[in-house]
Amino acid sequence: MSLDGFRFFSLEGRMRILHLSAMAFFLTFVVWFNHAPLMVSIKEAFDLTEAQVKALLILNVAVTIPARILIGIVVDRIGPRRTYSALMIVSSALCLFFAVADTYERLALARFLLGFVGAGFVIGIRMLAEWFPARQVGLAEGLYGGIGNFGSAGATLLLPAVALLIGGEHSWRFAVATSGVVLLAYAFVFYLHARDTPEGSTYFRAGKSGGLEVTSRGDLTFYLLMNVPLYLALAVIAWRLEGLGMLSATAVLGIDAVLVAVFAFQCHRIWRINAHVFAGAPVPAIHRYKFKQVAILSVAYMVTFGAEVATVSMLPLYFKETFGVSQVQAGLFASAFPIMCLVARPLGGYLSDRFGRKRTLVAMLAGLAACFSVLGGVDAQWSIFAAALVTAACAFFVLGGAGSVFAIVPLIKRRLTGQIAGMAGAYGNVGSVLFLTVLSFVSPQIFFAVIAASAVVCIGVVAWLDEPKGSMAEVLPDGTVQMIEVS
Repeated sequence: MSLDGFRFFSLEGRMRILHLSAMAFFLTFVVWFNHAPLMVSIKEAFDLTEAQVKALLILNVAVTIPARILIGIVVDRIGPRRTYSALMIVSSALCLFFAVADTYERLALARFLLGFVGAGFVIGIRMLAEWFPARQVGLAEGLYGGIGNFGSAGATLLLPAVALLIGGEHSWRFAVATSGVVLLAYAFVFYLHARDTPEGSTYFRAGKSGGLEVTSRGDLTFYLLMNVPLYLALAVIAWRLEGLGMLSATAVLGIDAVLVAVFAFQCHRIWRINAHVFAGAPVPAIHRYKFKQVAILSVAYMVTFGAEVATVSMLPLYFKETFGVSQVQAGLFASAFPIMCLVARPLGGYLSDRFGRKRTLVAMLAGLAACFSVLGGVDAQWSIFAAALVTAACAFFVLGGAGSVFAIVPLIKRRLTGQIAGMAGAYGNVGSVLFLTVLSFVSPQIFFAVIAASAVVCIGVVAWLDEPKGSMAEVLPDGTVQMIEVS
């Protein structure tokens, strides 16, 4: 594969970093979703109710929202190599904790903590931004995202086979533990062979930690407001757990109080980092960027990635109930969605590199809206093959849209790329919580229509996005300025 000098199968230079990062992302997603294909065995082992199973699924994504913000801050401070290696080591320990859990409470705690592994995505975004030029960064980030997201499908394909090979009532534990051991081993491989930047390049570190640096009063207010939905999503998760009988009303009130306190603390941190801006101190032109770019891309990822996670979660049951097929057949037809990530996300990045960032994102959102509108009209009178084709088309535009979002993220402000990716990634999880909450109250047809309408609204939001042009400036440790190509 060679597109404009992009030699995917090379194992040298920047391509080696792409492969190392993509494999790290793939393995973290295998561990993140290692429970899903083994849930029948887990349910039998612990004699779980349907409510307890749903609670585990919700807990699996809860901590990922704040984790992506936190990891974005860390990677901008200490670099991708150390951050990714440390995250994989910690996550492997949590994976083993899940594998040996002997009560439902420990199982649930381990699943909750394992949501942290979903933050690994953010790290590779920053790493590849350091290694690839602007004309290739969209394709590189798309390949990284596509291969990594396929980890959820990889877990479905590989772990049941491991369990079947081992056999016995504890086979699911060995399968889960195997994924954790592989992740631990790869953490050391990654640390030994990955590098933060090409030789001779400077890694631009964020000047302050605890929050994004913004460059105007309006941006500071906007940034504070953009943090509100992140905490509301966590409050919604707590509310849903109460509805499933997993939390008492008192516990939910306690969680809400903690969320308010943490939000207040974060606002205080953001204020301290950016107080000079509100005081009217001028920000040198070389440090300026528009926070609206971050906000718009976060909303776009909320719609695209949020739709991806929510749709993948409900498709097997949707096909089974709509067309009366077996569970195996329903899963086979539903697999059209996750498999598409290997093609659509890289293609979204490539089209963004080739034909324009904003134009590609708008086209993907328009296709998303059109295809989900059609899917909303599917019923039992349709051929299941036709429904699967429409589903594949939905997947193409959802995943292509996610790829085009992260083709732009590295081009806003290099030294803040981790934090920008963290916010956009967290909003992706907010979208999944939002859409899944909607699904719990409405029919699948209305659910698809809501996603389509959200994409239409998002097109209006993206109209305010500025196309990255020219170059961005970063200051070297010795005070000299380096210009980085963004178009």
